[in-house]
Amino acid sequence: MSTVQTPTLGMNFRPFATRLQSSMIALILITVCSSGALAQAAHTHTSTTQVTADQKIKQSALIKVVRESTERFKNVAVAEAEGYALQFGCVAGDSAGAMGLHFVNGDLVNKGVLDATKPQIVIYEAEPDGHLRLIGADYLLFQAAWDANNPAPPQLMGQAFHLFDAPNQFALPAFYTLHVWAWKENPNGAFVNWHPNVSCESFSGAVPTL
Repeated sequence: MSTVQTPTLGMNFRPFATRLQSSMIALILITVCSSGALAQAAHTHTSTTQVTADQKIKQSALIKVVRESTERFKNVAVAEAEGYALQFGCVAGDSAGAMGLHFVNGDLVNKGVLDATKPQIVIYEAEPDGHLRLIGADYLLFQAAWDANNPAPPQLMGQAFHLFDAPNQFALPAFYTLHVWAWKENPNGAFVNWHPNVSCESFSGAVPTL
């Protein structure tokens, strides 16, 4: 396995623009649900915790905000114009489904700000005709930067993040992550890492210009 230089938290986060380091981030995303501690338990593949009425209201509110904030990204060209770029191929699991195509905004990752209206990543699924369908968003925060300024792990409108700890085999900092499947309903829960009904089968390796 190739090695990757560990990015510093104060640097411009252009490593997302490099193919090698982006591939490593992809591998980390693949292993989020199978390795490391979780800031929120029971959200690896399915959501098994009992949800209260108040939690359902907050979850619905978060999904609504994500939809409103990302609707313009249904056209992938708009996302690209705003700094999002596909950094690796389609992320697929074994029996867990897939995560799809992650378009990462390196500037937002580098800022490390938690804002429901500004996800660091928007997620697409390739359709049979080659077009990309917007299916969700992903929030990514480095643990060290977050913990230095906050007394508790991040939560977004009541939804706790998952923690992928360090040290890890990729020599990257520990990070918090939260997937929100706002545009394609996930039967296992809107905030789990994997989507059983997402497929990489139609991804050709090329991003169409829409």
